[in-house]
Amino acid sequence: MTANAMPRGFPLQHATFNHVWAALLLEELYRLGMRDVVLAPGSRSSPLTMAASEHAGLRCHCHFDERGLAFMALGLACGSGRPVAVITTSGTAVANLYPAVVEAKLMGVPLVVLSADRPIELLDNGSNQAIDQRDIFARHTVVHHDLPPPGPELSAAFLLSTVDQTIDQQQRTPGPVHFNCRYREPLYPGHQREDATDYLVPLGNWLTSSVPWSQWVSSTQAPAFSTEWADFSCQRGVIVAGCIDDPHQAQQVVTLSRRLGWPLLADLQSQVRFDRQNVIHFDLALHDPHFVEELERADVLLQFGGRLISKRLTQFIARHPWQDVWLVDSRPQRLDPDYSVKRRFICPPEAVVAALERETERTPWHRLNQCQQRISDIVNQRCNTFSELGICHRLLQQANGQLFVGNSMPARLMNMLGTYRTVPLRVFTNRGASGIDGLIATAYGASATSDQPTTLIVGDTSALHDLNSLALLKQAVQPLVVIILNNDGGSIFHMLPVPKEGALLERYFRQPHGLSFEYAAQMFGLAYAAPGSLESFDAAYARALERGVTLIELNVPHQQVADDLVALAATLGRCDNHEG
Repeated sequence: MTANAMPRGFPLQHATFNHVWAALLLEELYRLGMRDVVLAPGSRSSPLTMAASEHAGLRCHCHFDERGLAFMALGLACGSGRPVAVITTSGTAVANLYPAVVEAKLMGVPLVVLSADRPIELLDNGSNQAIDQRDIFARHTVVHHDLPPPGPELSAAFLLSTVDQTIDQQQRTPGPVHFNCRYREPLYPGHQREDATDYLVPLGNWLTSSVPWSQWVSSTQAPAFSTEWADFSCQRGVIVAGCIDDPHQAQQVVTLSRRLGWPLLADLQSQVRFDRQNVIHFDLALHDPHFVEELERADVLLQFGGRLISKRLTQFIARHPWQDVWLVDSRPQRLDPDYSVKRRFICPPEAVVAALERETERTPWHRLNQCQQRISDIVNQRCNTFSELGICHRLLQQANGQLFVGNSMPARLMNMLGTYRTVPLRVFTNRGASGIDGLIATAYGASATSDQPTTLIVGDTSALHDLNSLALLKQAVQPLVVIILNNDGGSIFHMLPVPKEGALLERYFRQPHGLSFEYAAQMFGLAYAAPGSLESFDAAYARALERGVTLIELNVPHQQVADDLVALAATLGRCDNHEG
C-alpha cells in the first residue's frame, strides 16, 4: 500500500521511532479498555508522556511524587474498574511504585506500569540514573516484560500482541502488570519527524479500526453444584461477606442470605455492611458469650470475598468445627488464612446465586439479631461523646457518597461501629497489604472517578506518610473531605502486647510527633477545621460536603481509644441474657 492510499487513522508520523512504539503501546491499551494514565515528570519517559498527552481518548493525571502517583492510579482503577497506566522515568522513580504495586497484587487491581529505562548497554557502567529494572517488582506482578529498544527490525505486531496477551492474563488473574520500556536517544522531537508509513503498513486494518490486534476469549461458565448444594444448604449455615468491590454483586449475597434464612456477617468492605440483613455489630457482639453460643450452633460457612477486618470473626472461623466451608471470590487467590476452605469457587457472587435453585424464603434458624440488639444499644450509649469511637460512629451515619477508610485503627473502628443506613455508601480500603502509605493519594484517585463526594478518614501517622499527596486534592472536582484522627502517634500499640517498660512503647513504637495539620492545610491551599465536640464536627462535616476540599483535624488523647475499647469489651462480656 502506498503512502497516498494509506488510510488515515493511527498517525503515521511521530517525533522519533521511540514515539512510534509508545503510541502503539498506549493505543492498544486504550482499545483494551484503559482510559486513565498517571504520569510523573522525567526525561527518559518522554516518548510515553508525549504519546499519552496526544491521545484524544486518554485522561492524563500528574503528580510529582511517584509513590503517591502509583497510589492515585490504584484509586482510579478501584473506582473505575478499568486498568490504569502509570508512567515513570528510570531509576529510583520506578522503585517508588513498589508499595502500590504490592497492594495492587494482593487486591487484584489492574495497574499497568510503563517504566522508561536505559538500553542494556548503559547499565552497570556508571551511566546516570540507571539501575537494573528487569523484574524489579519480583513476584508482585502478574506479568512483566522487559521490552527491547524500539527499532524497525522488530514487528509492530510483536508489540501489539504482547500487550494483548498481557492484558488477557491480567483479566484472568487480576493484578499489576509491568512493561519495562527501554529507549535509546533521541528522546525528544527533532527538526524532522519520523515517517513510519512503511513500518506500519503490515498492520493493515488495525490502523483504521478500533479493536485490538488480537482478541482473547475467556469462558465465564457458572459453577456446577449438582447434589453438593442440596446437602450443604439444608444445614444451619452462616454467610460471611468479606471484600466485595461491586455493590450489585454484594446485593446478591444479601438476597441469598434472606432466602436461606442464614445470618449475614458483612465486613465494612462488603458494600452491604449497613444493610438491615446484616448483623451489623457482630464484631463487638463476639465479646458476648450469649451471642457466641448462638453462633456456635452453625454447621457450615459460605463466605464471599476474603481479607476480613475483624480479628474476632477470623478467630471464630478458625476455631469452630465446621462441617463444611465454601469460599466464593473472583480473584484466583487462596484467601484462606486458616486453611479451612473445602470448596473454592473462582467467580463473582452473582454466578453462584444464579446457579442455585430458587427457593421460598426460609425461617431463620438463629436468634443473632435479638442477641445483637443489646450490643447495639450499648454501642449507641458509649459513642455519644467526643472521642475516636464517637467520631467514627457518627461519621458512618452521616457519610455521603464514597468513604475511603484508612488502615490501622480507623479500619478496625469503622468495622465495629455505625448503624443501618437507607442511603447506600460505597466503601474503599487498601486492605491487601494493609499499609499506612499512599492512603491520601488512593482516596483522591477514587474520588476522580465519581460524581459524588468522597470522605477519607485516616490516622495522623498515615497522613504524615502521604503528606505530599495533599497537593493532588486541589484538582478534585467533587467535594473531598480528609478527616485526620490525630492522637499523636501510633496509638494502636496501646492495644498490642508491646513491652511497656521504660521508654520502649513511647519512643520505639508509638513515636509521638506533636504535630498539627493546620499549616499543612494552609500550605496546600485546603480549607481547614478542628472541631472539639460531636456537634461542631457535625457542622464542620456538613459544610465540607458542600464545598471543595476540606481537611478536618480531630485532636484526641492518645490513650483514650484503647481505654474506651477495653471498657466497652468488658461491658459487652457482662451482658445478661434477657431472651432466655
